[in-house]
Amino acid sequence: MKNTSRLPNLRNLGVALRILIIANLALILSAFMLSDDVSTFIYQLTSISIFAQPILLLSLFLLYASYPTLNKCAYRDAVLAIFLIVALSVAAVHTLFAQLWIFSEQPSISRMVIYAWLISALTLYYFNLHHRAYSPAVTEARLQALQARIRPHFLFNSLNAVLSLIRNQPKQAETALEDMADLFRVLMAENRELVPITQEIALCRQYLALEKLRLDERLNVDWQIDDIPPDILIPPLLLQPLIENAVYHGIEPSASGGKITIQIYTKQNEVHLLLKNPCSTQNKHHNGNNMALKNIKERLTLHFDLEASLKSKQLDGTYEVHITLPSKQKSYA
Repeated sequence: MKNTSRLPNLRNLGVALRILIIANLALILSAFMLSDDVSTFIYQLTSISIFAQPILLLSLFLLYASYPTLNKCAYRDAVLAIFLIVALSVAAVHTLFAQLWIFSEQPSISRMVIYAWLISALTLYYFNLHHRAYSPAVTEARLQALQARIRPHFLFNSLNAVLSLIRNQPKQAETALEDMADLFRVLMAENRELVPITQEIALCRQYLALEKLRLDERLNVDWQIDDIPPDILIPPLLLQPLIENAVYHGIEPSASGGKITIQIYTKQNEVHLLLKNPCSTQNKHHNGNNMALKNIKERLTLHFDLEASLKSKQLDGTYEVHITLPSKQKSYA
């Protein structure tokens, strides 16, 4: 069975930055251990970097180019391929320098390969630990813990609303029960893979339809989602928990209700999800809101590393959450 989940996204800016930092820290440590004073340290670091930096940049380029193929391999095979790519990079740079440059003491290719492999092993171990810290199992468990409460009042109030419709509006009651079934099926599923944004929007509409049964005119929703490509991929249950929080924290506490604004747009190869809702300064449920935001941040880190962000702010009676993530579209190949 293939296991590619532990392989870092070698086309991710945050991953590339971490590789550069880890590799250069290893170079600095090596130079430090070979030095007795500052001048020797600078000389050793310069000497090592002359060879190491071209190898590092070439390796990153080759790994970037080969990532789609590596991502289809089993994890062990992908690691072996990475070590092979690093060895080829070392050989290419060593050969080039041997032909074009004159060094009084050029390190042997075998020593350079072994050192490059040690740094590669250290880097892969770091990303393995990073993956385990933000593993889908842990993230999903936390999400389940949040949604297990699905806020019991939501379940009971929705059931009561359906019961009130059964006699006079049986068709609407049937639709509401179908929405509830769909909602709970998604919440209890293994939500590891990215999904089309239209799927998340459909789920949110079903959730809001259920809340509309009991809140009626108190709940107003403004969808601003025109011209969004339907095949854009986002993490599942990214928007629904935010809307649930907006209803719970912004609409329910107010006797007159309010409006939730949901804006989704693309800009410069990024997807922006902006959600606004009324917010009272006397809101007593901030802890639950913060837990949901923390969970979403962890899942964004898991999928997109540093390329995604979540920002929230409260201003003039309005609470706003702004999510930015890279635009990824479903492949039909």
